[in-house]
Amino acid sequence: MIVEDYLKWYIIHRNNTAIERFKAGLESLPFLTALQQHPTVLTPALCHADMKLSAAEMENLFQPEFSQQGSNRRAQEEKAMSYWADYLLDCEENDSSVTLEEVLMFATGVPCVPPAGMSPLPRLQFLCSTTSTFPMANTCANILKLPLLDTYGAFKANMNFGINNSPGFGCL
Repeated sequence: MIVEDYLKWYIIHRNNTAIERFKAGLESLPFLTALQQHPTVLTPALCHADMKLSAAEMENLFQPEFSQQGSNRRAQEEKAMSYWADYLLDCEENDSSVTLEEVLMFATGVPCVPPAGMSPLPRLQFLCSTTSTFPMANTCANILKLPLLDTYGAFKANMNFGINNSPGFGCL
C-alpha cells in the first residue's frame, strides 16, 4: 500500500501542475479537443512508429546534388549513385555490416525518419577522389558526401568502414 501510494504520488500528483499547464496550453487552441475526438488521425503526426526503413525510402529521402550535365564529374557522380542504390539494397538485405538505420544515423544524426519529416531534407553530395575515399557527413545540414570510387567493392568497403568507425554521438 505504501509503495502504491508513493508511485501514485511520484507519477501523477508530483507532476500534476505541469500536466495541467500542458493541457491548458493545448486547450488554448481547440487542439486538445481535436486530439480527444480523433486520436487515430493525429497519432502518426505525434507518435513514433517503429517502422523498418527500406532501401527505396532511403533512396527517395536523399536528393543528389549533381555537377553540370555532360561533365566528366557528372559521369562519376552517376556511377556513385548506382553504387549508392546497390549499397542501400545490400544494407536492407543484411549483406553489409551496416544497417539502413546506421546509414541514416551517420548522415543525419537520427536513426529513423521523425513523424513530422526531416528539415532540412537530406542531400547527397560527392567527394573528389583526392579529398577522401571515405564518406563524410554534416548532421546539422543533413548532408551525406559520397566518395567517387572506381568499383562497387571499394565503395561498399569504404562506406562500411566509414560508418562503422564513426559512432554518431555515441548512440549506436
